[in-house]
This record gives sequence, structure tokens and C-alpha cells, in this order.
Amino acid sequence: MSLIPSFFGGNGRRSNVFDPFSLDIWDPFQGFPFSSAGETTAVANARIDWKETPEAHLFKVDVPGLKKEEVKVEVEDGSILQISGERNKEKEEKNDKWHRVERSSGKFIRRFRLPENAKLQEVKAAMENGVLTVTVTKEEVKKPEVKAIDISG
Repeated sequence: MSLIPSFFGGNGRRSNVFDPFSLDIWDPFQGFPFSSAGETTAVANARIDWKETPEAHLFKVDVPGLKKEEVKVEVEDGSILQISGERNKEKEEKNDKWHRVERSSGKFIRRFRLPENAKLQEVKAAMENGVLTVTVTKEEVKKPEVKAIDISG
């Protein structure tokens, strides 16, 4: 695994040096007014917290103003959690005069490689007050049985 993101293509994914499970789509022009991905990166910075408890992995995603029908939670390739969605642009009327537009619109996609102890068949998602919570329960880690051996002699 390379610690340096590829600027010349690669597989389109970036590895965050500090988070080996992060598979966010990397846009080298993110933040520039002429972003290469257009609408795709408009909401690409959907903020996510990932917390591990003894029982589960919890993902909390800020998606204010979105309905649950506008957000998708999927597990692909057996271990990749993908959270995506789209916020549509507000309809413009001919007589409207905009003074400021700060709310972003467009698509977002966030991807995370789940650890081996994740129970992929028990992924649950719920949305409340603009926060999507995805719960991935963990398998119990069985401690290996230790047997003491008597030493003769």
C-alpha cells in the first residue's frame, strides 16, 4: 500500500495515511471554482464520524435537509461500506434575485473498508434530525484457549 496518493490516475481511490480504512474519492482540484468533477464533489465533504464500541462500528453522517429516500447505504465487494446520496438544486424562478448561495447541491459518496470482525449481514441504518447513523455489529473475538503444559525433569 502506498502512503502517497497517486496524482496520475491509479485506481481512483486514495489511501489516507492516518486512516487505512478510508476509500474516499480524491479530487485534486477540490476547493477550486472549476472543480473537475462538477456536481459530484459539491457535497462530497459530507462529514462522517466513525466510532468503534465493544459491540459495533458506528458511522454518523451529517446530511441536513436530505430525506432518507435521497441517501443510499450499501455494502459492496464483501467489505466496503458505501454511503451516497444527492441534494438537488433548488428550482430557480425567473423573478428570483439571489443574494447569496452557500448551501451545496449535488452528489456525495463516501466509502470505508470494514474490518474483518464486521457482521455484514447485520448492517442497520437510521436517520433522525439530519443525521444518518449506520450501525455495523461486530463478531465476538474468541480468545484462544491456553493450556498449561507441565515440564518434566
